[in-house]
Amino acid sequence: MLTPLLEGLRDSAVVNLGSAVTMVVDDAPFSLELTTQALMGFGIQTRWPCHSAAEAMEILKDHAIDLLLVDVEMPDIDGLELVHWLRRSGLDPNAFVPVIMTGAHVRKDKLNRVRDCGANFLLTKPFSATTLLERIVWTARDGRPFLEVGDYFGPDRRFRRGDAPNGVERRADRIRQAEMEAARAAETQAKGDPT
Repeated sequence: MLTPLLEGLRDSAVVNLGSAVTMVVDDAPFSLELTTQALMGFGIQTRWPCHSAAEAMEILKDHAIDLLLVDVEMPDIDGLELVHWLRRSGLDPNAFVPVIMTGAHVRKDKLNRVRDCGANFLLTKPFSATTLLERIVWTARDGRPFLEVGDYFGPDRRFRRGDAPNGVERRADRIRQAEMEAARAAETQAKGDPT
């Protein structure tokens, strides 16, 4: 898996992912090609390019992988169902593989479903090669434990302070910041008000 390859690395360390066994699942041939070409630019060979979730499932049953990139929207079995199946499959080590989902026009309800299926991260299309690499490295270094709660099996969905990758802002952080600013403003007003 990718995590052992990156353990103990400094943030500035050079990362070599050339030996990572990678699977990309996307029903759109152009999108599949773009993703595999971006990965190739980092030295990552896509061992298993798949055009459907069913094709991916057959490979995952027999071959261990280190990284899975899967499109959210696909006909028949979509990416959400694939990841949910994988997490509940009992296939060791594949059930624990880092999963980055990709999707265009992902609404909030879909974002919640991505989180709830057990994916590590969602990357919105179109994405830059730099953003893809940042998310791969962040996902590989992600130390959140896997949890099994009810129907959920996957990485802990909660980020601790400082755990989210650069550029990812949590709504709870924005609310907490607004509350702190409101409290400071109320305190300042109370100190300046003679009554």
